Amino acid sequence: MSSVVLATAGYDHTIRFWEATSGICYRTLQYADSQVNKLEITSEKQYIAAAGNSQVRLFEVNSNDPQPVISYEGHQGNVTAVGFQKDSKWMYTGGEDGTVRVWDLRTPGCQREYGSRAAVNTVVLHPNQGELISGDQTGHIRVWDLTANACSCELVPEVGTAVRSLTVALDGSMVVAANNHGTCYVWRMLRGTSLTTHFEPLHKLRAHQGYILKCLISPDVQQLATTSSDKTVKLWNLDGFTLDRTLTGHTRWVWDCVFSVDAAYLVTASSDATARLWDLSSGAAEGMLGAET
Repeated sequence: MSSVVLATAGYDHTIRFWEATSGICYRTLQYADSQVNKLEITSEKQYIAAAGNSQVRLFEVNSNDPQPVISYEGHQGNVTAVGFQKDSKWMYTGGEDGTVRVWDLRTPGCQREYGSRAAVNTVVLHPNQGELISGDQTGHIRVWDLTANACSCELVPEVGTAVRSLTVALDGSMVVAANNHGTCYVWRMLRGTSLTTHFEPLHKLRAHQGYILKCLISPDVQQLATTSSDKTVKLWNLDGFTLDRTLTGHTRWVWDCVFSVDAAYLVTASSDATARLWDLSSGAAEGMLGAET
């Protein structure tokens, strides 16, 4: 488990690193500027990005240096989404200011900016590394073609219902959008003769009674995890979209989740100030991390 990097952050202005098996916090970073809205680790586990109010700070994962390596300024208001290109050459962000931005990791400036016309809640990168997909507060999903440097597609599954979370299958086969009405919309992603992705409606899933705060397709593209304001986490079988399991134990809203690389475990983070590690073969909570998550 030594290769596993497990980190949490939240409204206590700290980033905490944990030993996954023991639940011991072995490193704490201070994030004085604001609360931390999102964390993302680069694929080679060298850097962790922390998105706060108007800035993103990049820290070294395996270091005792409490200072960020570099800071990225430019968003107005909260940065709500952050992620990396597969080779960690560039980073993408989305924010309350209605913009999606692309940043070269070797320089602090913003290289590209796309306007969404409403607060951006979620941004994901297509596995082809050539398209960013954003979801905003007014229910619009936009595909940003990085080669054409323009919006190539727009989807509106429910007018006026905020898209809270997006997830793309690692094999590029489907995309799921989760909204404030507890519904997931699923599209099959197709590549035609052009380089632009086409979206074919596949399924509408009524997943929760409350808000869905995060949806995530497992690395093996077998399951969809949804976390909700109803305090539960649900796991759905992508072959038929049937409910496999409901994970209960959190006492407040569940904001985030991430699968282990082998899809055997799920880590969830909640407003109850805990993160939990779940064994998906049994549905049992294997551990609880006491943190402001």
